[in-house]
Amino acid sequence: MQIESLKVFCDLAETESFTKAAQINKVTQSAVSQQISSLERLFKALLIERSKKKFRLTREGQVLYTFSKQIIQTYDSLESKLQEIQNIISGTVRVATIYSVGLHDLPPYIKRFLKGYPTVNVHVEYRRANQVYDDVLSNIVDLGLVAYPSRDAKLETVALRKEPLVLICHPQHPFAKSKSVKLKSLNGQKFISFEPDIPTRKALDKILKASGVTVQHVMEFDNIETVKRAVEIDAGISIVPQGTILQEVSKQTLAQVQIEDGHLHRPLAAIYKKSKVLSPAVKQFLAVLREK
Repeated sequence: MQIESLKVFCDLAETESFTKAAQINKVTQSAVSQQISSLERLFKALLIERSKKKFRLTREGQVLYTFSKQIIQTYDSLESKLQEIQNIISGTVRVATIYSVGLHDLPPYIKRFLKGYPTVNVHVEYRRANQVYDDVLSNIVDLGLVAYPSRDAKLETVALRKEPLVLICHPQHPFAKSKSVKLKSLNGQKFISFEPDIPTRKALDKILKASGVTVQHVMEFDNIETVKRAVEIDAGISIVPQGTILQEVSKQTLAQVQIEDGHLHRPLAAIYKKSKVLSPAVKQFLAVLREK
């Protein structure tokens, strides 16, 4: 029996998906099925109830999961400790990130990290916020990068920094003539928004409501790039992270306006599963992310 088979079984138990278990372990779904069958033959017990309605471990499967998890964590700790002793920083760092952070904040940190650790492979997935949390909890990735991190007992949250939020508009919009505006002046304006379930949208809704401001949500998108394109055609104004619009402001396709009342910032954080043993490579990558 190999450690890999126990890991596949644990990943299957946690994700409740043969597809995800295969994805995590870079094997086919057929290979996952074969390894589970092999374990069942070895222990002479049914580990999973084969039902189309719901994935469920048998009593024997629950026991195997509990002990297998301990074995895997011990093995990962051993491997990590040996790498630290030998000063080996290698392997792959798997990251899931929301679009705005991945496209605008992350690149310089990856460049800095790879310069120091050229043998490490950094694999980045661009995801919606809820998918980042799912990927971290399912062990599909090592780290998640999010804004306005949610509390979860199963997750460790590492605060990174606070990013300024600014108002953007078309260069010919009346607001573009001002260096700053008050939130009250946004009342009744056509607004290009993120979709309602996105954390930055939820935070902005609270800020506007607290100031007694009502805007017209004329368009809603799930990523920062589409929001910017809509503002560039003068479909409305928006409030976005400052670091995401540097190129457009320099090219004068967008105008940036400061918001006077209240310093608006969005907190950024890295998240990882509490039960996960971080490899030396992941620890170093996290250290680079925390640098200012």
